[in-house]
Amino acid sequence: MRRIYTLIFIFLGIISVLSSCTKDKEFLDTKPLNEYSSADMWKSPGLVEAFINGIYVDVFGFPYNFLGVGLANFSGDESWFNEGESVDQFNKCMITQEWIPGLTGYNANQTDRLTWGRLYAAVRKTDLIFDNVKNIQFTDDNLRKVKIGEAYYLRGALYHYLTAMYGGVPLVKSAFVLSDEFNVPRNSYSECVDFIVGQLDSAALYLPATQTGVNLGRVTKGTAMALKSRVLLYAASDLHTAMSTYAQAFAKPELIGYVNANKTALWQKAKDAAKAVIDLGQYSLYKPSPASGDNISQNFIDYFLSRTATSEDIYVQYITPKSGIFRWVDQDPYTYLYPNGYHGWGGIMPFAEMADDYEMKDGSRFDWSNPLHKVSPYTNRDARFSATILHEGSPFAPRPADVKSIDPWNKIQTGSVDYTDSSGNRKNLLGADAGLVDDWSGGVYTGYFLRKFFDPNNDYTKQKENVPYRHFRYAEILLNYAEACIELGQDAEARTYINLIRKRAGQPDISESGTALKARYRHERRIELAFENQRFYDIRRWVAGPSAYHPVHKVVIKYSTTQNITNYNKADGSYWSAPVYSTDLLDNWAWDNKAYFLPIMRDEMNKNTKLVQNPGY
Repeated sequence: MRRIYTLIFIFLGIISVLSSCTKDKEFLDTKPLNEYSSADMWKSPGLVEAFINGIYVDVFGFPYNFLGVGLANFSGDESWFNEGESVDQFNKCMITQEWIPGLTGYNANQTDRLTWGRLYAAVRKTDLIFDNVKNIQFTDDNLRKVKIGEAYYLRGALYHYLTAMYGGVPLVKSAFVLSDEFNVPRNSYSECVDFIVGQLDSAALYLPATQTGVNLGRVTKGTAMALKSRVLLYAASDLHTAMSTYAQAFAKPELIGYVNANKTALWQKAKDAAKAVIDLGQYSLYKPSPASGDNISQNFIDYFLSRTATSEDIYVQYITPKSGIFRWVDQDPYTYLYPNGYHGWGGIMPFAEMADDYEMKDGSRFDWSNPLHKVSPYTNRDARFSATILHEGSPFAPRPADVKSIDPWNKIQTGSVDYTDSSGNRKNLLGADAGLVDDWSGGVYTGYFLRKFFDPNNDYTKQKENVPYRHFRYAEILLNYAEACIELGQDAEARTYINLIRKRAGQPDISESGTALKARYRHERRIELAFENQRFYDIRRWVAGPSAYHPVHKVVIKYSTTQNITNYNKADGSYWSAPVYSTDLLDNWAWDNKAYFLPIMRDEMNKNTKLVQNPGY
C-alpha cells in the first residue's frame, strides 16, 4: 500500500511539474503588451515606416542641437565653440584610439552618431530591411518601391560617412546573427565607393522626383543623385589619390585611397555625377540674378530662413512636424547659438580669419593693412558676409525686455569702451567679454557671432526654432561641377559655373586660370558653403590640414572716452569715439597628418582582430 501511495504521489508530482512547465511555456510564449515582435514588425508597413524613420535620425541627426551645425565647429578655421575644451583638443589633433575629442565623451551628444560603432549599428538596421523586405506586406507596389529606395539611400549615406572619416571599411550587407563570423577585414576604399554609388543609383531608380504632404522631409531621386555627386567628388580628391603626400609609410594604402589612381577617370565620374543633377532641370539658384538696388544680403537671409523648400533645395530636413516623420521636440538652437546679450550661449563664433576671407564688394581681398578697409571694415563687403556673420554694429533682433534699457538700438555689440578715470578703469558692456548681460557665457571670444540660419523675429524664449536645415542645395552641385572641370583642365567651363554663384552674390566675375583658378574656387566654396558641414571634409580631401589648423585669431574693438560712461553707446545711439580695431591671438591650433582620417577605436579593434588601424594611430 505504501508503495502504491508513493507511486501516486510521484505521478501527481510529475503531473504538477508538467502542468507547471506548460503554464511556464504559455507564459514565455505570450507576446509582450508593450512592444512588437520581429515577425509582427515586418508584416506591418506602418511599423516598417517607423523603423525607417529612426534611421533618418541616424543619418541626418539633429542639425541645430548643442553642437550647432555639427562638424563646422571642428573645421579648424571657421569658428570657435564656447563649450570648447573638446573642440580645442580636436583642433590640436589630440586624437587617440581611446578618445576622439568632440565625437566621443563630453559634448558629443549629437556628433557621436558619426562614430564607428553608432554608424554600424545604423547600417545593421538597413541590412535588416533588406533581409526582411520579402516579408513586408506593403499596401501597394509603389509604396514598396519608395521604402526600398529610402533604405538604399540611407545605407549608402551611412557608408559615405564611414568612408569619409575612416577610409575603407568592412562592407556588411546582411545583418549579423550569432552564428556569423564577426572578424571581417576592411574592404578597400575603391570597393566601398563602388558599393555606395551602387546603393545611390538603386535609390534613384526607386525614389520619386519630389515628396509632398506628410512625406515632405523624405529623400528623393535628386537627394540620391546629389549625394552621389558628393561621394565621387571626395573620391577623386587628393586625399584618396595622393596618399604618399601624407601617409608614406602606411602599408595598406588601398584602405584609404586608390593605388595607381586614374585621376582623369575619377574626376570625369565626379563631373558626370554633378552634371546629371544639373540636367534634371529640377533645381535652380534662389534669386540668381539680383537687380540693381536689391538687398542681396537679405536675399540670402530669406533663403536660409525659408520654412518651405525653394527651387535651390535638394534635401531639406524639417525641424517641426512639417512632415509626419520629424518631430524634433528637443530642438532649441537659439539657446545654444543666439548671441550673448540675448540670454543665449553664443555657441558658434566665427574666427577673425573666417570674417577676413569675405571679399570687398569689388572682388578685391579685404586687408587690415589697407587704411580704407581698417577704418570701416564691415562696409562694402561681399553681401554674404553680413548674411552669415554678426559683427560689431550689425542690426539684429530686439533685445529681451530686461535688456532694452541697456541697448534700445538692437545692434550687436562685440567691443569694449575704455574710459579714463582716476583709477584708469575699463568698462566692458553688452556683447563684450564679461559683458553686463550673460557674463556667465563668457561673452564673445572672437569678436563675431554666427548669423546664418537664425531668425531674429523668432522669440526663442517662447518658441523653439522651426527653420528647416538644408543638407543639399543646388549651389553645392554647381561648385562640385566647377571643381571637377578645373581638375580636368576645363577652366572656361569651370569659370562659367563659379560665376553663376558669384553673380547671385553680387560679386564680379572671376577670370583666373590654372593654379590661380583652383585657389579662387576653393575660396569661393569656403564662403558660399560656410558653416554647412562642408569645410571639415574639404580640408581633408584637399590634403590642406596645415593651411587650416594654424594659430587662430580674434578681432578686438575698442572705443575710448574721458566721460564716466553708463552705456555702450551715447543716448542717441552713436559711439563714444571712432573704433580702434586690432587682431589678437585666440589659440594655437596644430596639425598632425593622422587627422586626415579618424582612428578606429581600440574597443572596435579588440572586437575585430582583422581590422587594420589608420595611419598615425
